[in-house]
Amino acid sequence: MSTVTAALFTWPLGDDAALVLRTAAVADAHFALVEANYQRLAEWFPDAFQEAPVYEETLANLEEAGRGWLDGSLLPLSIAVKEGDAWRLGGWAQLIIDQEMRSGEVGYWLDTDYVGRGLVSRTMKAVLDHAFGTLGLERIGLTAVADNVRSRSVAERLGFTLEGIRREAAAFPAGRRDVAFYGLLAREWSVEKAE
Repeated sequence: MSTVTAALFTWPLGDDAALVLRTAAVADAHFALVEANYQRLAEWFPDAFQEAPVYEETLANLEEAGRGWLDGSLLPLSIAVKEGDAWRLGGWAQLIIDQEMRSGEVGYWLDTDYVGRGLVSRTMKAVLDHAFGTLGLERIGLTAVADNVRSRSVAERLGFTLEGIRREAAAFPAGRRDVAFYGLLAREWSVEKAE
């Protein structure tokens, strides 16, 4: 996996991890991360790569993410992990922002080498603090295929409420699957943090 420069890190998650904007500035490292994980991601994300990723398409997606960040419609993040003196990308997170509705939608995934270190929980806590604080959003949604136990348990630990299961709402190449829909309100996040 490619390393990334520490100059890009602006959002520490402790001494061992940080969030960096997921833009063309991290193209090589991001492509390596996606290339290493695309087959596993296809199991959980219906719109994930069904074939090996192409660098030029990945770069175009990163450039689009950068434009979304600049226009305020997206907070695209990479999760960087410190390994010795080097930083490596170990995951992905984002907040899609609907400014008019004062709401957003979060998503995340990790490379298998980084699962179980609390990185997603720390990332989502930072994103939710930003969403409900600085951005002034009132509601955040999160979706996961119903059988993604790990992702759903993150949502529940963070205080999201299961709002329903849509039967066969996601179309995967192997067939349709149920999707769990979660929501978290700003006032609930304030209570959750106070406890």
